[in-house]
Amino acid sequence: MSLKDHFELLSIYNQWMNSKIYESASSLSATDLTQDRGAFFGSILGTLNHIVVGDTIWLKRFATHPSCVGSLKEVANLPNPTSLSQIVFEDIGRLSEHRAWLDRQITSWVAGLTEGDLDFVLSYHNTKGIPANKRYSSLVLHFFNHQTHHRGQVSALLSQAGADVGVTDLLTLIPEETHV
Repeated sequence: MSLKDHFELLSIYNQWMNSKIYESASSLSATDLTQDRGAFFGSILGTLNHIVVGDTIWLKRFATHPSCVGSLKEVANLPNPTSLSQIVFEDIGRLSEHRAWLDRQITSWVAGLTEGDLDFVLSYHNTKGIPANKRYSSLVLHFFNHQTHHRGQVSALLSQAGADVGVTDLLTLIPEETHV
């Protein structure tokens, strides 16, 4: 498998897991979703919003890559998040719709990447204004790892609230191979 193939698998996993997380979260009351549970971003809803904020920040950066301008055009036009803890949507229904849209943007963007794109060095400024120059492939890996990290937190918070997410392992999506 090429690096691009791995990123395509991660984009599919991202979409699958977000669907499962949001389905579980939607079964809870607004009170359960907004209750501060001591996580980095407080509540289930706060953490889900943070993942959307983080994805938006990174996708807007990725959109500056010359070959990704078109594939991420709609994301690039989104308003810039105001903070990492911004509540973009206060209700799970609207957040879920936006998440599904964002996941479609991600899978489409990754499908259009080439191995050459992944070798690009991206120049950007972090949220504190500090400049950085990092390999695109490493940043894409960070992007997917960040989602997984915080979805793990959400899974634990959902479990505490009595909602079961079910199987969460990437292994579930890795295809069987035949011996050659």
